[in-house]
Order: sequence, then structure tokens, then C-alpha cells
Amino acid sequence: MIHPALIKKQRIILFILLILILATIVVGMGIGDASLSYNRLLPTLFGKGTFSEEFVLFSIRLPRIIITLLAGIALALSGAILQGITRNDLADPGIIGINAGAGVAIAIFFLFFPIEVGSFVYMLPLLAFGGAFLTSILIYIFSYQKNSGLQPVRLVLVGIGFSMALSGVMILLISSAEREKVDFIAKWLAGNVWGDDWPFIWALLPWLLILIPFTLYKANRLNLLGLSEPVAIGVGVSLEKERIVLLLTAVALAASAVSVTGGISFIGLMAPHIAKALVGPRNQLFLPVSILIGGWLLLFSDTIGRNLIEPSGIPAGIMVALIGAPYFMYLLLKKQN
Repeated sequence: MIHPALIKKQRIILFILLILILATIVVGMGIGDASLSYNRLLPTLFGKGTFSEEFVLFSIRLPRIIITLLAGIALALSGAILQGITRNDLADPGIIGINAGAGVAIAIFFLFFPIEVGSFVYMLPLLAFGGAFLTSILIYIFSYQKNSGLQPVRLVLVGIGFSMALSGVMILLISSAEREKVDFIAKWLAGNVWGDDWPFIWALLPWLLILIPFTLYKANRLNLLGLSEPVAIGVGVSLEKERIVLLLTAVALAASAVSVTGGISFIGLMAPHIAKALVGPRNQLFLPVSILIGGWLLLFSDTIGRNLIEPSGIPAGIMVALIGAPYFMYLLLKKQN
């Protein structure tokens, strides 16, 4: 049973995070290259703005804001699952190569197969899932030992190795591609949010509507997987079955997110850690907090990045990395001590 004081604390934190997200959305809707004053936001939202105001808000800013929020949520939840099933605090879909696997699959399809614009948007998450799934299976196989099971530290090291190898594959693909297609891949690698239109939201949203409730339903299983293997087996958990199901969930979440935002790392590393520090390690408590932290982190990073340098701004992936890389080093040093 969860202590009522912890539940109350979680609800207060969730409320504060929702206020932060709402405030960042309002700021994001009002700033940018095109003029849209804050006193015109509400009239424009309710259909009483000019043509240019409605175009700026509904065709440029609002879709990007929603995409970054949804992608941050997906990456945070994916990272939380990976940390739970591997019992490794350094697990993140970007760091251990899952995002890179998704990126290679998208690059191969984009460079070498004919593309129909209408279907390409909705195929992206499926293509990314295929590449990420294959990568995660290989990482899992190389990290697993018959006598001692899954090795958490080994998984991170193997994942980093795969990430570097797949980055090499991406460079090889780029070297033989046309200039226009190279520009797209380069933006993807930098984590430049390129899928910033409504069809990309409809392509991403169904994955979240299914996988978020499923993960929350599996929260208690994640608690048990976080224990030592003999204890988890002793209470009746089918370790390999649960790990594979949850690994597929984490891969699907990460792949669906990076298929429209590009190669963004560290959200899945930072959000679960911050959430655990706030409400403790119990998944029923920290998963909802982690989801909102991840959404806000990517939304905030993109809002700052796209307005920091004119005209094109700094990609969200680079902004997140500026925060996440030092945080990763801190966690690595802390783990060694």
C-alpha cells in the first residue's frame, strides 16, 4: 500500500508540472519569427484571428508544440521502462542504440525506396519500430549470459557499441545519397524536429494512447523486475516473458517518437531519475511524474532552441544534449562511487 502522504506529494508535483507545461505552451505560441502577440492568442484559438494569425498558430506553432510534448512523453516512458527491466540507471533509448537503429531504418527507406507523401508519414513509426526492434534484440542477445541472466552494465556497453556502429552505417549511407536527402538525414541526426505538421501528430498519438495505459497497468511488474532475479522468480514473475513484452513497449515508444523528432537522447535518462528523486522508486508513483517531466523537457528545449539563434534556431536534440551529457557523466561517476 502506498502511503497517503506520498500520493498527495505526487499529485502536487503533477499539478506543478501541468502548470509548467501550460506556461511553456503559451510562451511557445507567442514567440517566433512571425508576429503573433499574446493578447491575440485567445481570439485566434477560438477562430477570431486574421488569416495570417491562424496560419502561424495552427499550421506552424501548435503542431510543433504538440509533437515535442508527445515525443518527450514517449521518450521518458521508454527510458523508465528500460531502466526498470535492465536494473540499470544509465539505460536510455538514445544512449544504448535503439534510436540509432530506428534512424538507420528510416534512412534506408528514405534513400532507396520510392516515397508517397501521404503514406510516408504513417509508415515512419512502423519503419522506425522495425529498425529499433532488430537493434534491441541484438543488444539483448549480446548482453545476456546463460548462467547469470541479463547483465545491466554489459547492456549499456553493448548498446553504446551498437550506437557507434550504427552511426558509422548512417555516415556510409549519407556518403552515397543525393544532396537533398542528405540534408534531411543530417537534420534527423541533430534532433531537429522536422515532423511539425498535423499528420505527424495523428501518426504518433495512437501509439501513446495504447502504450501509456499498458505501461501504467504493468507498473507493479516493473517494480518486481527491479528486484533481484531470484526474488522476482520467487513471487511468480515470468522474467523473460515480462522483459520481452516491456522491451517491445519501450522500443515502440522510442521509435514512434524519434521517427518524427529525429535522434534525441537523454530525455529517457533524465526524466525517470528526476521523477524518482521527487516521489521515490515505486513505478505507480514516478511513471506519471516522469511522463510529464519528459514532455516538458523536450517542449522547453525546443521552445528555447528554435528562438535562440535566427533564423533556423538550434535543434532540440542539441539543446537536450547540452543538459543531458553532463547529467549522464554525473550519474556515471555516482554509479562508480
